[in-house]
Formats: sequence, C-alpha cells, structure tokens
Amino acid sequence: MASLAQVEIVPGFECYDWRNARTILQHAHPDEWEDVVSILSAAKLRHLEIRKKGGRKTAVAEAIDGAFYERKWSERKFETKIVVDGDASDSPTHKVDCFKGKVALEVEWNNKDPFFDRDLNNFRLLFELRVIDVGIVVTRSTDLQKWLQVRYVEFNKSKDTFGPSTTHMDKLAPRILGGGAGGCPVLVFAMTEQLYLDDR
Repeated sequence: MASLAQVEIVPGFECYDWRNARTILQHAHPDEWEDVVSILSAAKLRHLEIRKKGGRKTAVAEAIDGAFYERKWSERKFETKIVVDGDASDSPTHKVDCFKGKVALEVEWNNKDPFFDRDLNNFRLLFELRVIDVGIVVTRSTDLQKWLQVRYVEFNKSKDTFGPSTTHMDKLAPRILGGGAGGCPVLVFAMTEQLYLDDR
C-alpha cells in the first residue's frame, strides 16, 4: 500500500509527499517549485492576522495567497465539458486558489474539513484532464491545531473556532490515502507553531 511520506522541505512546516509530487515539481516545474519554497520559507503566522475576523477568506490565507499572486500565480476556474455521442454537458471545476504552469495550490487554513474532499476531487479531475501535473495543499499541522485550541481566548476567538471538524493534517491524510485525489500527485505543507510571530 502506498504511504504518505514525510519529507524535509521548508522549516516550520510538516511536509508530506504523495505519488512523488516533490520530484515532479522540482524537475518538471522548477520555477513553480522555487516560488513555493521561497514563499513558504518566508511565511509567518502573525498574531494580528490570526485574531482578525474571517470573511470570505481569513487574513492568514489571504497573506499566503497574496504572496503567490505577486509571483504571477492566479485564481483559476476551468470550464470543462463531458461529450457523449456529440451531446455536451457542462462539468465545471471549482476555483483553484493559486494556479501556475500546471501546478494547482489550495490554502485551507480554517475551513470545514469537507473542503479537503472538494480540493482533492478537483485535483483528480484536473489531473485526468491533463490540466495539472501536481496538486499542493497548505494547511495546519494537527499539533498547531491543538496549540490554537488551547489559546483561543488569546486570539479573541470562540472555543469552537479551531474545532475538531476544521482543516488540519489529521483530517487530510486519510482522504489522500483513501484515493481522494485519484492518480494526482499531491504535496502537503502543514504549518506548525514554529511559524508563530507575536506581533502585538
């Protein structure tokens, strides 16, 4: 049975490699690989960003997305169709947070864990359609999840803000191992508390 291999890539992140995603990124997409490593190496979990009230997207996710957009990654939605005997049916994909050069990246900082199903299924579909070669997920490590749960008052959050059904590594791993991404190689960067910066 295939395993989700833990690899050392970026300090402050637990990194997991599924179906040789790291090798594909490094050698087939070196520019995108350099972007990922550079951006995540500079990433911080700033106290003031964690404290901000979330809207459509949290301040933490917006900061990471914004760094990728500065390097010409973009949010993308692909219009796809299924054609059977000449009859076409629309089969649109969900938007990808960050896309560049056949690499898709999703940031799941504090969503409900079913968002992982959506992301992995999207990776599967786009991989099968040869739109992407690799999918990347940036999320929280489970240790960071527990660390935040203990400190919810410090971040001016309710007790259930960092609840058990929010996105973190223990919720993602079984979905990858269970085939949620199909044949798509997936690289996961799970943030740890080492990234925390008290900027109060």
